[in-house]
Amino acid sequence: MNIQHNISLKEYNTFGIDVYAKQFIAINSVKKLVEIINLNNDIFLLGGGSNMLLTSDIEKLVIHLNLKGIIVNDTEKDIVYVTAEAGENWNEFVLWCISQNYGGLENLSLIPGNVGTSPIQNIGAYGVEIKDTFYQLEALEIKTGKTKIFTKDECNFGYRNSIFKNELKGKYIIVNVTFKLTKNNHILNTSYGAISAIIQNKKTPTIKDVSDAVIAIRQSKLPNPKEIGNSGSFFKNPVISKKHFNILKENYPKIPHYIVNNNEIKIPAGWLIEQCGFKGKRFGDAGVHSKQALVLVNYGNATGKEILSLSKKIQQKVTEIFNIEIEIEVNVI
Repeated sequence: MNIQHNISLKEYNTFGIDVYAKQFIAINSVKKLVEIINLNNDIFLLGGGSNMLLTSDIEKLVIHLNLKGIIVNDTEKDIVYVTAEAGENWNEFVLWCISQNYGGLENLSLIPGNVGTSPIQNIGAYGVEIKDTFYQLEALEIKTGKTKIFTKDECNFGYRNSIFKNELKGKYIIVNVTFKLTKNNHILNTSYGAISAIIQNKKTPTIKDVSDAVIAIRQSKLPNPKEIGNSGSFFKNPVISKKHFNILKENYPKIPHYIVNNNEIKIPAGWLIEQCGFKGKRFGDAGVHSKQALVLVNYGNATGKEILSLSKKIQQKVTEIFNIEIEIEVNVI
């Protein structure tokens, strides 16, 4: 086994946090993955590094999951089942599906990270979540080294949530994910206002048109992790009671919101943070992005602890002003 020692993880996490792995190995096959966890199952799994904030060096064996491959499985008249290995870059996989005219993932274009981590937090954007096209996944149980198929129902998907963030956290390694996509008669989700505005002049918009619109929107609002360290949305959008919302609306008549059901309203966390005065603010090398307050950034040499400290200041202020608790979306390590 080609285990390396004292390796910087700065290039392996999108925040660009410079912490070290005491031991590090890249794995490109399930067979080798089984071999390594049979020798040592006290591991830290590292995929695309896009949904984590590293606050200290990693003492466990760090496994960089680099499984690659895309397979088109059974196809039906209008449906195709596509399986992608865990190490495939998420956005590249989405664009590949679009190039094959497979529909369903186009609203999830340009989300950072790898395929293997996408079901863990049920990634979502612009009216679509992973669960909408998810069919099944294959995962390796760390304790036994045996693989298991998880169906959609077994994953317990919720808003930025799944069974792998709760009961099964740290117990399984996702090795591939299968999606149920459309081949014809694609149902386009253009309910998000900015998408509608961009494609309104298209007579018959395509899945590529939707993808291009999403990419344009994201690029206009969100920083590129290759240019400035970040993990995308740092906080979840909070859901509050209708009664609480009505009280807030008296003081903030234009408060943006989304109706969840008859009793609950979702409020954009970015708006709450902006109202608290944090948008564009910088505290050393840790800061809040100037175009999207939902995104915390590393201007170069911030530590994970400094970014975490900033996030706690933001949470405290939002609670103080709005009596709303906003929850961190990224995994703090």
